[in-house]
Amino acid sequence: MRLVNALTGDVGTRPDGCGLATLQDLVQRNGGARTGNRTRGHGLAGALSYSIESMKKTKAVGRSSVKKAKDVPKGFSEYLATVPIPARKNLIKMHNVIRSTMPRDAIETISYRIPAFKIKSGVLVWFAGFSDHCSLFPTASVIEMFKDELRDFSTSKGTIQFPLDKQLPTALIKEIVKARIAQSKVKGRH
Repeated sequence: MRLVNALTGDVGTRPDGCGLATLQDLVQRNGGARTGNRTRGHGLAGALSYSIESMKKTKAVGRSSVKKAKDVPKGFSEYLATVPIPARKNLIKMHNVIRSTMPRDAIETISYRIPAFKIKSGVLVWFAGFSDHCSLFPTASVIEMFKDELRDFSTSKGTIQFPLDKQLPTALIKEIVKARIAQSKVKGRH
């Protein structure tokens, strides 16, 4: 589809490269533009109208922002209801350990559609439950600090996965969260 700037007459293309080469091609191809009840012979005005009408008919792909807003849980309880049943017990335990370690001014929130604890300057940690593990997202630098203690767990740049078939290492989680809080204080984010 060609996009035509009504003020300058400039013609641009969508990234997919479909459409006509110039505005003149658009006018010629449509015989002066023909849309709905409009007849041929309207020249540039008809061509612009044709382009605008065809853009209006194009449907957006994906979910609307209104639907997305409905899908976002408003708190930990709503999030927990979406978590697979096998992970809920460990996620509740992880939530309680993190909450007990947080400073007084930290608040629970939902960020990136998962639970998190934040302070004025930003999020300290995120956590989430999945079908076969619970994850803690304390930042990559904190994970690096605990790489020896975490060798028995799956980790990536910013994520630690605690499998559901193993006991949740609550003492280790507490230490990781404390390290993240200390890191935020050093960086002046607390």
